[in-house]
Amino acid sequence: MADLSVTAANVVPGADARTVQGVAGETITAGMAVYLASATGLWMKADADHATAEAQVAQGIALTGSSLNQPIVVQKTGDITIGATLTAGTAYYLSGLTAGGLCPVADVGTGERVVQIGLAKSTTVLTIDIQNPGVVIPA
Repeated sequence: MADLSVTAANVVPGADARTVQGVAGETITAGMAVYLASATGLWMKADADHATAEAQVAQGIALTGSSLNQPIVVQKTGDITIGATLTAGTAYYLSGLTAGGLCPVADVGTGERVVQIGLAKSTTVLTIDIQNPGVVIPA
């Protein structure tokens, strides 16, 4: 499996970005997929094969790097310059390899929840439109 190699300094929201602000529950880097933990109200790294179902469903992409209990800005929808090289027209998914990582569908493996993060509209811009059909790839 190969996750996107994101350069955090190059992660930039598009003009149509819908963002929310909150507090990080762990160290998070800009460009990581995140979810809002219901028990704590803190943003955490999403992970397609995490033991907790809630953590398996990304709710956005971090626009800022943050450490525990620091402010964070999360983009939920719209275009984002993701800071990585994309293949235009390709769908990108939540990774099970690295918490917060993004990968193409070919790299979604057994035991991982299938969560589409968005579609690449160019080699640099991803349109975030998170889709969670509730499917886990069987072994």
